[in-house]
Amino acid sequence: MKKYSNLIIAAILAVISFAVCSTHLLYAFDKILSDPLYQHPTSTNPNIRIIAIDEKTLQEYGKTENWSREIPAKLVETLNQSESVHPAVIAFDVMYVSDADPETDEYFAEACGKYNNVVTAVNVVQKTKVSRTESGGMEIDNSHIDLVEYPYKALKEVSDYGFANTLQDSDGYIRYAGTAVEYEGETIESLPLVVYRKYCQAVGAKVQMPKTFSNGIFSFQFSGKSGSYETVSLCDVLEGRIDPKVFNGSIVLMGAYAPGMQDAYNVAVQKGAQMYGVEIHANILEALMEGKTGVAVDARLYALIVMLLTLAFYFVCRKVKIVPEAVLAAVLIAADLLAGVLLYRNGLVVDLIELPVFLILIFAYDLVHGYLAEILRRRKVVNAFKKYVAPQVVDEISKKGDFKLVLGGENRHVAVLFVDIRGFTPMSENLMPEQVVEILNEYLDLTTHAIFQNGGTLDKFIGDATMAVFNAPFDLDDYIYRAVCTARDIAAGSEELHNKLMERFGKSVSFGIGVNCGNAVVGNIGCDFRMDYTAIGDTVNTAARLESNAKRGQILISSDVYEAVKDRVEVTEVGVIPLKGKSNGVFVYQLDKVL
Repeated sequence: MKKYSNLIIAAILAVISFAVCSTHLLYAFDKILSDPLYQHPTSTNPNIRIIAIDEKTLQEYGKTENWSREIPAKLVETLNQSESVHPAVIAFDVMYVSDADPETDEYFAEACGKYNNVVTAVNVVQKTKVSRTESGGMEIDNSHIDLVEYPYKALKEVSDYGFANTLQDSDGYIRYAGTAVEYEGETIESLPLVVYRKYCQAVGAKVQMPKTFSNGIFSFQFSGKSGSYETVSLCDVLEGRIDPKVFNGSIVLMGAYAPGMQDAYNVAVQKGAQMYGVEIHANILEALMEGKTGVAVDARLYALIVMLLTLAFYFVCRKVKIVPEAVLAAVLIAADLLAGVLLYRNGLVVDLIELPVFLILIFAYDLVHGYLAEILRRRKVVNAFKKYVAPQVVDEISKKGDFKLVLGGENRHVAVLFVDIRGFTPMSENLMPEQVVEILNEYLDLTTHAIFQNGGTLDKFIGDATMAVFNAPFDLDDYIYRAVCTARDIAAGSEELHNKLMERFGKSVSFGIGVNCGNAVVGNIGCDFRMDYTAIGDTVNTAARLESNAKRGQILISSDVYEAVKDRVEVTEVGVIPLKGKSNGVFVYQLDKVL
């Protein structure tokens, strides 16, 4: 049965793991884990520089919506000092869409056309489009291009351009970029890709196109966080406070760098802080230049690998204990994370969270299952053990959690009670064996309940006799009085038992009870493979002798017991009686009533 249950669980694991991995169901949670591992910035390319429209520039020139096109034109003229001293590329992450002032518009366009190293920005407007299919169904396109806002006509004719839109992931963070979009028969590449092409053309390098998903999107690794790229204020460049020669041969990106310009986004490289759009383009550009791009591995292949590893771990764990299982899970998780990082650095993106989740779930299942199984096992052992050993002893052992019993004892002052059926042997000769056992069980049930109700420890059954100890193995308040009360309860219960047995079998039983107190050695007596928790010593022997001298229905207590409880009992003096094995007699009382 256990074999089949393991196969059923394994089949469920296989289906769930494959489905979760192939559908990227844990995608959002995966990015919480993978972003810190994948997005590990090292250093930025010093050849990429940012000219910032920052607070300083806004204070000097006013709001950007009031600027004329003379400002970007002057920047192009300033940076292009000569044929030998000029940037490789100047890219504007600013929209110059509509015509404004004809004179400055023409000035800016002429400057861009003159130096032929300028890239301007295009804005792609997307919206959700719902259309009907040929079969009559509904088709939803969430990335339908509704409009493309190009640079104004004169600028478009003399400059290269690329779309400056950022691609936000489903969780609002940027970790992917696009290569190109199609609009009205034209392929419009992204701003970083156009800049990369133009830079390669300027320096004579070969363009290495990134591998992309089917939709032209690729993942990229950030090279730096906010502030990592060399950044200067636009006003400092235009006012001559920075030598334009520092930009010679470099890639210059100009864009918004102030909070009020609403061009900041959440990025995977720095959770909790936004990055300006121009810095994002710088990171995408460097990723293209350095080959720090990637695409996802085949989802079904990845799902198959995770499924096989999950099943292998599950079946191995059926053979090992919890500690090796934990170690194995830790090793596999570490290997999963390391493999993911190595693959990412080589252009392949895999989800990192699925395998650890399934391994942890299996480990947690085994941990809880083992814990519950151990509880049930201990409970079963305890319940079985209580049928043979005093419940107090079993409870104390189970609390310690080791179930270990060792030989040894201690000297304690205890009260000891013996009770025995009078005339049991001749009565049993006249009854069927089953009837004898039934009568004996009724008697033992009576004595056992009386002992437990008064807090005593059932030491043992000796044929038709019962032995109980009070104040062992644990301290018990007023234990001598409790022993006396136990004797009273047994005697009282014997009347009801007498009537019951007389009615059923025509036979009756009566008891003889003896109670003594004093020091005794209590503990585990026996050998390593068979032991009993019991009390031994003269105190025990005396109690047994008192019981053997008691007549039918009589309770005999020693003088030591009487002295301890004399204010709460009524007795009849029996006097000194000789006890077998003792040289001196013992003064004995008959217990008549317990107050």
